[in-house]
Amino acid sequence: MEAITCTKEHEQRLFQIPLFSDLPQNVQLSLLDKLDYDLYQIEKNEIILRQNTPCKHLYILLEGKLRVDIIDALGNEVLIEYIVAPRAFATPHLFKTDGTLPATFTVMEEGLFFKATKESVFALISEHPDILKNFLCITGNCTKCTVVRLRALSHKNVRNRFVVYLFEQKKADNNTVQIEHNQVQLADYLCVTRPALSKEINKLAKEGLISIKGKQVELLDVAALKRFIL
Repeated sequence: MEAITCTKEHEQRLFQIPLFSDLPQNVQLSLLDKLDYDLYQIEKNEIILRQNTPCKHLYILLEGKLRVDIIDALGNEVLIEYIVAPRAFATPHLFKTDGTLPATFTVMEEGLFFKATKESVFALISEHPDILKNFLCITGNCTKCTVVRLRALSHKNVRNRFVVYLFEQKKADNNTVQIEHNQVQLADYLCVTRPALSKEINKLAKEGLISIKGKQVELLDVAALKRFIL
């Protein structure tokens, strides 16, 4: 990582993340003065944070893309998610008692990495209730994402995991699902092999349960699909 100077352009990106969005102008103008922060240029394949290391900062990806992996008890590397800028991440662990990171964060696309000390963030959110409210909402959303992933992995076979994934991505009253990952990424996310995932997707299509075009999947028989996960 290479430390760089924070410019007005970088500052505006900071205000795009939910944590700092919709703040009064006077708060925005003084925000960086109240934070003890650093900004870094990050390169592809660089590991910027490692699992089980202390979480002493608020972490924000201003530009680029990260891959998030955990090492399980058997030593296997398990994909958790991809983080796309601009976004704060690892927020639920900032004020935890143990204060350690649950995963390793690797750069997929070069970008900008902003971090501010825990102490300065605590002082800021204590002074501004709007930021505290945003912080709590973000923490809740992170917990929800973890639950969604675990729900898919609780099923043993490939078909069930994929169907759970579809229903988690599905919006109410809309049977068309836009998949966030390509098949290689999705196979990693579901902890299955890509050939096994491709085979099940093709089977579901042949059985008339789904139709798929690129990353868009239409659920043709919702009732039949639900039977795989009930």
